[in-house]
Amino acid sequence: MGASVFFYVTYVLCLCLGLLCVLCVICWSSRWRGGFSWDGSALQFNWHPVLMVSGLVVLYGIAVVVYRVPFTWKQRKHTWKLVHAGLMLLSLLLSVLGLCAVFDFHRSFHIPNLYSLHSWVGICTVVMFAFQWVLGLAGFLFPYPPLWIRSALKPVHIWIGKAVLILSLTSCISGINEKLFLTLNGITGEPYNSLPVETKFANSLGILIVAFGLMVFGILSKNKWRRPETDNESVHLLLNEEGV
Repeated sequence: MGASVFFYVTYVLCLCLGLLCVLCVICWSSRWRGGFSWDGSALQFNWHPVLMVSGLVVLYGIAVVVYRVPFTWKQRKHTWKLVHAGLMLLSLLLSVLGLCAVFDFHRSFHIPNLYSLHSWVGICTVVMFAFQWVLGLAGFLFPYPPLWIRSALKPVHIWIGKAVLILSLTSCISGINEKLFLTLNGITGEPYNSLPVETKFANSLGILIVAFGLMVFGILSKNKWRRPETDNESVHLLLNEEGV
């Protein structure tokens, strides 16, 4: 009971940090960057950080730990596989939409694509994420491959999942830093190194993103918070393998 209470306290804190990340990136884009539009203007670019933080970091992190929630353990794992896959797909779609926003903005202003380290890391993250989702769909959801294939794929799936989260955090942190350098130095009259209010706010957003990521990894690091494999699930796997 104590371990379960500790998990839920940690989980709620993780959800609150994720919500704060989303609210802060929306506030930054609205208060200092002028709001949102989808017309190829600078306001369209503002969708990029919002969609990336919301999809590639927060929603992805929530989807990663969905199996760890104790109340799901008494329910069929296949049901929560569908929930996990659905959340991941939504996260991927938001990320792709975020890429569309920045590419369309660059095209309107004749700005080259993929010239910065941030963009390289970001595009690699989304590509790896898409590969991970397809691998998970084929290897664990439908159609059912033999049990030995799933056993071999599981550690690879887990490793890639953690790698995508690390790259997502790296992409967002570097993106915040790059945006501040490009917009503050020589444009607003308040250089980045003078620490104007926008810089302090955006840097705080970066800290919140890091804190959220650490909370997700903290939940994943606890072996006692892993979903236990029940006998019923083992029988279900064998029946599927035998075609019963």
